[in-house]
Amino acid sequence: MSALTDPIADLLTRVRNAVSVQKTEFFVPYSKIKSDIVSILKREGYIEEYELDRSEVHPRIKIRPRYVGKTSAIAGLRRISRPGLRRYVGSEDIPRVLGGLGISIISTSRGVLSGHDARKQKVGGELLAYIW
Repeated sequence: MSALTDPIADLLTRVRNAVSVQKTEFFVPYSKIKSDIVSILKREGYIEEYELDRSEVHPRIKIRPRYVGKTSAIAGLRRISRPGLRRYVGSEDIPRVLGGLGISIISTSRGVLSGHDARKQKVGGELLAYIW
C-alpha cells in the first residue's frame, strides 16, 4: 500500500466521486483532520451524517452525503493549499466563496474552522479548501 502525500485531497476526491455517482454512503480512512473537515461539512449542511467506524483494523469514517432530489448539496470542491504550494491567509483576507454561497475551510491555531467561524474569531491560517 502506498503512502498518501495529500490526505485532504484524497478526502475531497472521494467525496466528489461519491456524489457524482449518487452514492448513499461511502467510507474514507480516518484521521483527525479529515474528521474535523467532515464535521464542518455536517454543520454547514453538505452531508447528512457521518460516524466513525472502528470495526475494521484501520478506523474509517462513514459519510452519508445530502441530496435534494437527485442533486447533491455539494456542487463543487477545490483544494487550495497543497503540499507543493501552501497558501496562508490572515483573518481579514479570508475569501468568501461564491459571494457567500459556499464555504472555505481553514486550518488555524484553534483547529480546523470554516471561513465564517475563523473570521468571527479573528484568526487566520492555512486555506485548505473551498466547498460550494
